[in-house]
Amino acid sequence: MKHNHQHKANPTHLIIPRRRFLTMSMAGLGAACWGSQCRALDKPGEFAEALFKTPEMAEGPFYPDKLPLDTDNDLLILNDSITPAVGQVTHLSGRVLTTAGSPVRNAFVEIWQVDSKGVYLHTRSVGAEQRDTNFQGYGRFLTNRKGEYYFRTIKPVSYPGRTPHIHFAVSMNGHRVLTTQMLTRGNKANDRDGLFKRFKDEQSRAAITGVYQPLLDSKINELMVNHDLVLGITPDENSPAAVTGGVAKPTRR
Repeated sequence: MKHNHQHKANPTHLIIPRRRFLTMSMAGLGAACWGSQCRALDKPGEFAEALFKTPEMAEGPFYPDKLPLDTDNDLLILNDSITPAVGQVTHLSGRVLTTAGSPVRNAFVEIWQVDSKGVYLHTRSVGAEQRDTNFQGYGRFLTNRKGEYYFRTIKPVSYPGRTPHIHFAVSMNGHRVLTTQMLTRGNKANDRDGLFKRFKDEQSRAAITGVYQPLLDSKINELMVNHDLVLGITPDENSPAAVTGGVAKPTRR
């Protein structure tokens, strides 16, 4: 378990008291929403046709080959460390939904991404020896009854060959049901990204990009981004039971 540490005022510290950011995750950040799909969140089914299934995207070769000992939803602080990762603090939240607009509870949401130097938590990642060892690189979160998830991480950076992005995976009862990525909406590097260029229509591109917004009243220039994940599963598959098989093993695509 990570603990809440008190620190002297220091502009280089990126730490927010744990109780505060966890409260923000479901109270303030979970309410933030952009895009047409957000209308359906409070009234499942009413705007069923408006929900667009999140496109599948390649998992890539850098799903962690060895998971960190700390796998919670705060990627900035490792275990009991008091030294945060380097990067622009980002509060990433959203909901896991069916195409009918129903929230998917007890879904395991995983994310993984590069650190501020463009290095993954993977032994074959270029520059692995220079990796920011204070950055967790990977996190997981079990959605609540409203289908909400939340992570505290850093804004992703580009690395040779790829535009900035965060990898997502969603598992239900030990089965991977979605593998995708979230790119940064409006980033010029998207137009040169091989994976992004595969999606020609604006609806698909909107579904795989996130809008980063300044977090109001933040003294350290934090960001927030809301990104819903819409699954193409039937109501029968939306089981209320907790995941019993653990996080599904990734499939190479």
